[in-house]
Amino acid sequence: MIPTVHEDKNDRGLMRYMLTETEHGHAWGVCAEVEGLFGAPRRGTYELFGWAPEGAEVRGWAGSRVWLVPEGEALDPWLLEDAENLGQFPGTGSLVLTGLDDYEGPPEGHTGPVRVHNGHRWLGACRGFTRVVPPEQVAPPLVLRGLAPGDQLRTALMKGTRRALDLEEAALEIRDDQGELLTDRLLWTKVRAWRPSSHGTDLIDLELNGELFTPVPEYARPIWERWLAGPPDTPGSWAHLDTRRRGAWHDLVRERACRRARCDRPAGHAYELDGRHITDEPGLYLALGEAVNGPGGYFGGCLDALVDCLRGTFGYTAPATLLWRDAEIAREHLSQALTPEGQPYNLFAELLDVLTEGGMHVTLV
Repeated sequence: MIPTVHEDKNDRGLMRYMLTETEHGHAWGVCAEVEGLFGAPRRGTYELFGWAPEGAEVRGWAGSRVWLVPEGEALDPWLLEDAENLGQFPGTGSLVLTGLDDYEGPPEGHTGPVRVHNGHRWLGACRGFTRVVPPEQVAPPLVLRGLAPGDQLRTALMKGTRRALDLEEAALEIRDDQGELLTDRLLWTKVRAWRPSSHGTDLIDLELNGELFTPVPEYARPIWERWLAGPPDTPGSWAHLDTRRRGAWHDLVRERACRRARCDRPAGHAYELDGRHITDEPGLYLALGEAVNGPGGYFGGCLDALVDCLRGTFGYTAPATLLWRDAEIAREHLSQALTPEGQPYNLFAELLDVLTEGGMHVTLV
């Protein structure tokens, strides 16, 4: 017998994960544990021929975000997230660089010279590159353990046909310990197998095809575990994190904010920004979000998003004032930045201009 869907909480504790069908919104089922949510996303690997570093050689982590900029052509740069320099092949001038490709990847057909920067400085250049094709690997499944299936899933499992077990587009909704929706992950997936679960006689373990699922990077697991316990209640809980983990923290801040109703403060409100930990771009927007909307608050993640926030519905109404304490720390770390195309710009100054144009009078101390 296949059981019916449970409520979010039952005698087994919190049912944190809900698998839903995106088109009509019905629940495939809920469970308390997901295996395969965290892992190593598929990385792009590039061999850069004739690598010539600019300045000091960069070893290990070249930066959480690295742009490869084609030279001599009107082509867009592409981004490697969580980039890592694996070093040079012995006896060659080739450098091996890995990272998570952005949604486009390298320009189609381009294998010529590129320059590489990390958003702050140029790292080097090469005369050409190739994308290393990794060995064929079977993606691990996504296993929903202790799942209480809904009516549609029970029907599909009883039919057992290939068509019935193709869930097509689904979403895995993830709730924190207070039952609030934290984030979700879209899935294009099929049921691979199911079996009775050790979590209870009326529950199943559902195994889904993981080919098109991008797992959450393992380094972000502690961040997620912290947020699954509930949103932070003190400011600066992210301050000890490095840049890529701050980015993971901000991802959850943004995704949670997109699902929550916000009440704008009246015009004339006085905000105060703690600038002690603004040493990178994620830290800038985390501190600004907390200044406007409290611990775990969101107020932009790039200049364009900040402009949207300043227009209202994100806790702010113009005009207002902002007292920015220890502003010299941000000025030191953010004044010399590079656009994806490699053009120098002053992020600190541009942010002040955006705030001013949005009706925020800023005092730097």
